[in-house]
Amino acid sequence: MTLTVHHLNESRSQRVLFLLEELGVPYEIRFYTRDAKTMTAPSTLKSVHPLGKAPIVTDGDVTLAETGHIIDYLIEQHGGTGTLRPAAGTPERVRYGYYLHYAEGSLAPLMMMALVFGMLPKQAPLPLRPFAALIAKGAIGGFVGPQLDGHLDMLEDELAHRSWFAGPDFSGADVIMSFPLQALRAQGRLKTRPRLRNWLDRLEARPAWARAEQKGGKLTLAF
Repeated sequence: MTLTVHHLNESRSQRVLFLLEELGVPYEIRFYTRDAKTMTAPSTLKSVHPLGKAPIVTDGDVTLAETGHIIDYLIEQHGGTGTLRPAAGTPERVRYGYYLHYAEGSLAPLMMMALVFGMLPKQAPLPLRPFAALIAKGAIGGFVGPQLDGHLDMLEDELAHRSWFAGPDFSGADVIMSFPLQALRAQGRLKTRPRLRNWLDRLEARPAWARAEQKGGKLTLAF
């Protein structure tokens, strides 16, 4: 069976390439490119999955969407006895499961809200940009920013107790946490959080990350 990653540039699907490089699993990439103006995914992705959102993975006759589901599936099917998913019944496995859901369920929506509101003044028609800037400033300062600060404070504290999010070993929990924290770093939100910056430095120093960027393209997050 051929495993194919339907890969959208500057997207969450970079994590899937990263995981597959960590697992050493052969795969193919089918590339899709965002619209340069709207930054939305092309409609051709809907021919693979009705929602047309990356990442999407096809493994033979199986079509997978949602990053957490993809990560758990790939580790279960191709992970062997490695440490990318901690052993059942351990505290590390509990934390692994938590972050697999937390990254997309709690942190990513706030990250996306900050990104969207940050882009709003540039996307608005020229006469409306001053008003858009005021709306964005109010939303970020009054709600999104304080919420994100609470989350990032928690994550910074988590890394005071262990090297990686699930425990002493790198795991799928770190894979799924990579994109939202890389995006938040690009937004300038990790300047006062040295443990999170160090965690990203160590993650991006892994050979598998370099291979994922070589094959899938650099993740610049220059929105």
